Amino acid sequence: MEMVASVVEVVNKFLWDYALLILLLGTGIFYSFRLKFIQVRKFGAGMKKMFGGFSLHGKSSENGLSSFQALATAIAAQVGTGNIAGAATAIASGGPGAIFWMWVSAFFGMATIYAEAVMAQHTRVKENGAIVGGPVYYIKYIFKGKFGKFLAGFFSVAIILALGFMGNMVQSNSIGSSFSTAFGVDPLVVGVIIALIAAVIFIGGINRIARVTEKVVPLMALVYIVGCLIILFMNLEGTGRAFQDIFVAAFNPSAVLGGAAGVTVQKAMRFGVARGLFSNEAGMGSTPHAHATADVKHPGDQGIIAMVGVFIDTFVILTLTALVILSTGALASGETAAALAQVAFDSAFGSFGKVFIAICMLFFAFTTIIGWYYFGEVNVRHLLGNKAVKIYAFLVVICVLVGSVLKVDLVWNMSDMFNGLMVIPNLIAILASVKIVARLSKEYEKQM
Repeated sequence: MEMVASVVEVVNKFLWDYALLILLLGTGIFYSFRLKFIQVRKFGAGMKKMFGGFSLHGKSSENGLSSFQALATAIAAQVGTGNIAGAATAIASGGPGAIFWMWVSAFFGMATIYAEAVMAQHTRVKENGAIVGGPVYYIKYIFKGKFGKFLAGFFSVAIILALGFMGNMVQSNSIGSSFSTAFGVDPLVVGVIIALIAAVIFIGGINRIARVTEKVVPLMALVYIVGCLIILFMNLEGTGRAFQDIFVAAFNPSAVLGGAAGVTVQKAMRFGVARGLFSNEAGMGSTPHAHATADVKHPGDQGIIAMVGVFIDTFVILTLTALVILSTGALASGETAAALAQVAFDSAFGSFGKVFIAICMLFFAFTTIIGWYYFGEVNVRHLLGNKAVKIYAFLVVICVLVGSVLKVDLVWNMSDMFNGLMVIPNLIAILASVKIVARLSKEYEKQM
């Protein structure tokens, strides 16, 4: 086990310190210029489409889910523990400057996720009466023959392990530990309840998942945003200082933290991009599974809506978490992950801070569990057929249950590793799809 842990650590260091920094930012920058910064030009149109299609009771059709249901399912996966624990970890490890690099990666990531959503829509298919799509479909569409099958198979295995199994253990553990801290409830009891509710939702397939996410996602976002804004208004002076620290520490960490902290610009970038990806999932290849199911007139419609998902995740929810932590001075506590966020909220809300974080963590992590389950399910069905889906669902329920009480660092690190590995085949295909994405975008803009 020690040898495995050492190998995983080496792979993670290579992926997150070097390879993915270049690949993720490079792809986002490339698509931003190739599509003439579509994330800026069509941002307003994306917001209009999102609010125009907003409904808590959307209806799916034989051509897929409503556009808002697909976005809600994507955001359910994006807005998870990464927005609370991930933001706190990035700040604790990479300093306030890590948030700046999260913003940079998210800005360029909006162009990447546009391309992912467009390709997912363009290559989606109808199987067993349901609309499905995602990286495995556009990988094999772009690369014919054995190479395409290998890349698609590699992606499928990576996403099933990273999100379906290990990732969902991470999410349930966050719920269990936060409820234990806030209410003194045994994490096992919490795990059993979460696992049972998840099982009921899993059985209903994508339509039931969409009906849950379209109702829960707007509610959870509203509750969290209001709670954060209250704290920021209570600490206006600290909020201004927090913005200053973010920008200064992005390029000169020692000016904010002091040289003894050992935080460098490269370290701030590493944790900013890594935690940013874990949060908004742009370029990872996960959310295209949801965007492929949307019933829209043109792939570009869902592409511009997908950009809004990244904006909400990073520039709204994750940023609010960071500002609360920095404005309250919680960083001085020495805590990390969810515990750091709890210190920040405790300083403003008193003992209610732990309760508030526990409730938000429940919403965020649980919706991520059901979103990630679906992404894994698409790939299990593609690899092994329909009969394997029930076995997969059972194993995910067990992972949710076990994850609530068992935090093993190796599992967490392996989740990070497979998260990183699934990016590579996805972005190889996305980069190879540039002519198709550009053609569809030009066609879409003419229609608009």
